[in-house]
Amino acid sequence: MAKLKSGALVVQKFGGTSLASPDRIKMVAAHVVGEKKQDKHVIVVVSAMGDTTDKLFELATTVSPTPPKRELDMLLTAGERISMALLSMAISDLGYEAISFTGSQSGIVTDTSHTRAKILDVRAHRVGEELKKGRIVIVAGFQGVSPAKEVTTLGRGGSDTTCVALAAAFDAEECDIFTDVDGIYTADPRLVPGAKKIDIISYDEMLELSFCGAEVLHWRSVEVARRFGVRVHVRSSFRKEMGTIVTAREEIETAGIRGITHDSNLVRISVRDVGDAAGVAERMLEALEGADIGVRFFQISASSIGKGIISMMLQRDQKEPALGRISEVLPDADLDTDEGIATISVVGHGLCSKPGIAKKILASLASLDLQPEMISTSGITMTIAVKETEAVRAIQKLHTDLGLDKPEGAKSA
Repeated sequence: MAKLKSGALVVQKFGGTSLASPDRIKMVAAHVVGEKKQDKHVIVVVSAMGDTTDKLFELATTVSPTPPKRELDMLLTAGERISMALLSMAISDLGYEAISFTGSQSGIVTDTSHTRAKILDVRAHRVGEELKKGRIVIVAGFQGVSPAKEVTTLGRGGSDTTCVALAAAFDAEECDIFTDVDGIYTADPRLVPGAKKIDIISYDEMLELSFCGAEVLHWRSVEVARRFGVRVHVRSSFRKEMGTIVTAREEIETAGIRGITHDSNLVRISVRDVGDAAGVAERMLEALEGADIGVRFFQISASSIGKGIISMMLQRDQKEPALGRISEVLPDADLDTDEGIATISVVGHGLCSKPGIAKKILASLASLDLQPEMISTSGITMTIAVKETEAVRAIQKLHTDLGLDKPEGAKSA
């Protein structure tokens, strides 16, 4: 979609915390009007107010323990519709024209996977027409419409993806993700008091941090930003200071460890004493992929009786469907599950370019007498699975030993 003829275009997303009350909605409205006063075209993407989505999901499960996904999508999209209408009203009270659109009205076209849909295309013609009229356009995040004209949702963090997709479609000059934190940190500051805000980070590094557990920016939004070269600014809704810029690697001069993240919302599923483990594993992975179940870790090892042990880790909310699919492939499988597991991921372009960092990571864990359950490495990430009860102290020790609590120029890793 081509740029608008005059005036810069800014696309901004406000999360549930930013819209949690009428007063906060009015604050967001004042901010948006301030952008408009600078002669900008403005698209605002909104999440549901506060914990509305969680409450709607709880309501659904009180009516039906296993609600049909189509109807769940119909219900959950109500949260964003409330936010978009209220924000549009608040902007109108400030003397500016605003119009709100659902995801389908905005032209967010997705695949047919209810509750976990992926954006296929952005046909935001109505949005463009309203911008040309000088109106502020409010878009419901997290939702879209399939080619079969079914309402869909994008899953947790989907409003981030909506925002970046619209910024890409309109070739926006600015793409801001407003949230309740100041930006991206070297670790979760709630767990690591010495965590530092990162001023600028590459798409690849942010994608790894997000995929491995960092919740500030959803990994799908980073993937879209990288594909279309959208420069994303993650910043606080409540402060005016700069946050974190997510951009191309070429804009970043230094290499090094950028951050540590963790994911404690995991389950490990192990299948023991499997003959032809490689062949069975292939069929299991195919079955899981067919059900849109993502596997984070996968490992085949030998058992004491000469057969194979297949182990995998995935999100806890996918445990039951995964067990069902595995049982279809291997009806008499000796299955074992463990939810007391977490992963810690160290991310940075310096992981491979600087010798000894992997050794330093393992030595740091060894100093705590901590035995990794599983280890996985990629070009810029090293992920270690540990007992969930050991995760926090491991993160704190790694953050110190890798020099992430020091000023940027003084980091030792």
